[in-house]
Amino acid sequence: MINIAIFDEHRIGLEGTKRLFSEVADISVLVACDSKSVLKEKLKVLQVHILLLTIHDISVKHLNLIVQLTTLFPKLRILVISGISNEEVILKTLKAGAKGFLGRESTVGELLEGVYTLRNGYDYYGNSLTNLVLNRYIKNLNNHEPDAENQLSGLSDRQIEILKFWGKSYSNQEIADKLFISVRTVESHKNHIMQKLNLKSTVDLVKFGIKNNIIEI
Repeated sequence: MINIAIFDEHRIGLEGTKRLFSEVADISVLVACDSKSVLKEKLKVLQVHILLLTIHDISVKHLNLIVQLTTLFPKLRILVISGISNEEVILKTLKAGAKGFLGRESTVGELLEGVYTLRNGYDYYGNSLTNLVLNRYIKNLNNHEPDAENQLSGLSDRQIEILKFWGKSYSNQEIADKLFISVRTVESHKNHIMQKLNLKSTVDLVKFGIKNNIIEI
């Protein structure tokens, strides 16, 4: 069972998100609140795995909240949901400690996938935001990275195939369906690729694929 907390300062959005998860058998909503102080107190006594943090107006106070929560609860993984989804905002939330980001155009499927992905120990970015986040990385590629040819030689054909699909914004489920494998196998391949390439996040993974002509943009 995945235990989640939902924070949204807008009551309507809070109730809507809570209802969405009420029909998901393996996800339990332990906390749903619109108060930062209540949220912190609940997190102290409940074993919450994932926090869905809806932010309507990302400001310094919201970024500080992410920093505070990740400091107080190091095992907590935060998935930010926001209508403001320019690359600067996304990068700021990630630097503050969030492990995932979804924009307002994200689907229910992406939200669910985000929860499962974070619970499995990976970062998650909505499919429509992936290229947006990558733009800055691509523009700032430097010459201090390890030799790409040597790195690529360590990847299997299947791993390169998965990297190509992911770079085209295919979800884990869509990749699994395409290759007739399980979602868990897809996640395992991604994890192994990142370990082999010494990458820290899925954004770095796609950046590597773009730079080395594995992924077309």
